Amino acid sequence: SAQWSSFMPADSEQKIDRNRAQRRNKARRRNEDNDQSQATRMQPPKDIVKLEDRLYYLLQPPLESIIASASLRFPFEPFPYQYEGVAFLFPRFEAVLADEMGLGKTMQAITTIRMLLVSGQLRRILLVCPKPLVSNWLREFATWAPEIPIAAIEGDQKRREWQWRQHEPAVRVANYELIVRDHMFVSEEGNHFDLVVLDEAQRIKNKSNTTSQVIRGISRSRSWALTGTPVENSPDDLVGLFEFLSPGYLHTGMPVPRMAELVGDFVLRRTKDMVMTELPPKMYRDAEISLSPEQWATYQGAEDNGVIKLENMGAELTIQHVFELVLRLKQICNFDPATGASSKLDRLEADLEEVAASGKKAIVFSQWVKTLEKIAQRLERFNPLEYHGKVPSKQRDPILERFKEDPDCSVILMSYGAGSVGLNLQFCEYVFLFDRWWNPAVEDQAINRAHRIGAKGAVTVTRMLSVGTIEERIHQVLEDKRELFNSIFSQTDSPKKLGLSQDEIFGLFDLKLPGRNAA
Repeated sequence: SAQWSSFMPADSEQKIDRNRAQRRNKARRRNEDNDQSQATRMQPPKDIVKLEDRLYYLLQPPLESIIASASLRFPFEPFPYQYEGVAFLFPRFEAVLADEMGLGKTMQAITTIRMLLVSGQLRRILLVCPKPLVSNWLREFATWAPEIPIAAIEGDQKRREWQWRQHEPAVRVANYELIVRDHMFVSEEGNHFDLVVLDEAQRIKNKSNTTSQVIRGISRSRSWALTGTPVENSPDDLVGLFEFLSPGYLHTGMPVPRMAELVGDFVLRRTKDMVMTELPPKMYRDAEISLSPEQWATYQGAEDNGVIKLENMGAELTIQHVFELVLRLKQICNFDPATGASSKLDRLEADLEEVAASGKKAIVFSQWVKTLEKIAQRLERFNPLEYHGKVPSKQRDPILERFKEDPDCSVILMSYGAGSVGLNLQFCEYVFLFDRWWNPAVEDQAINRAHRIGAKGAVTVTRMLSVGTIEERIHQVLEDKRELFNSIFSQTDSPKKLGLSQDEIFGLFDLKLPGRNAA
């Protein structure tokens, strides 16, 4: 979600720092006329041999000019490597975009789809992704291509059957499990797609499993795969991927040098280290996540009943009472107390698959030890370590040492209090804020455990946020205050007092402070 929910190396879910984006835009406009030599141009794939077809791509204007045109406005200026990603995808009927997580694969795919739709080369597009990422794709399209109609395939079987047979909207999104369940509709004669995009495409690396077979049976003209880990265990992982892209092109046991030679024109991979000069030292992405049905029902009941109780307290109402409701609602956003359902944990697990497969390490922060313990149970396959107030002092240093040295330990679960002071974890490239602290300064302190002088690469920070909930309201208040601070003071200053005031806490539920007269 990833966003992400709004792309920001600052992927997607991702908001580029506004002041930084403005500076980049001014610089781009200033250099536009004098820097044509560095413009990003499309290069036709090697398998396009007709001169007229090659000229079509070679004579296209620079991507920067196309994207800057009035018909293709964007919320933020893409980074140079993202222009290159779009230039790579645009002419290819078979492609793997294998950028490391956090570099904006989603944004690059959406931008290319948008350009192909505008040029009339696409009409029907199918996006297939893990279930936790469906809502993320919808939000990313709303951010980067708001004019393009898009819908998720969902509902009961009768509704889904109807959706599959429609020619509109232009873009539809479905999760892998649903594709398998609806294979008879997806593969129905006449149900053809101009483009099928697989997100987290490593799901089909085993060419003999049911998911891979159903995906390969979809009628399509173009096939793209997005994955940060095109090879997880062995080079043969690529064979399964290419059975979707170009069946028979690779085969099991093929010598690695020969395989590398064959896939070179189809695969584009950049790591954060490779594009570090283009990236800010910290990249934020806001993962905007919808509560599960169980969570949402519990949440609505708790908020409605809680607000009624607060309103009925009259003069006895204190800020402590409001705090208690806020904390209860935030905990429901993490886990449904009755069923244990957690949309956040579904999303976290999906993201950690890529972190672990790429051999990287991540820190997950929460303000509650119980939340960390629940997360640990679900993430057993990643060998999580816990570092919080319940961990005896004498065990803490060995835990940190093991986390650093053990390649099988991909994630450490930390409380804000225990993980915010005196630790040096600059070997971590990913930080997840499972829930948010009241004051951004505390979050910044925690994030800086990974982002320190000497860190080997940019740190990607994913801030998890349950949409339509108290978390979203708190986030908005804090962001407004941070923006106000940054508009007055230099960004090098550290915001010390950006927490919520008493008025703002009561305002989360439209409550008035007891005893205060109306103006």
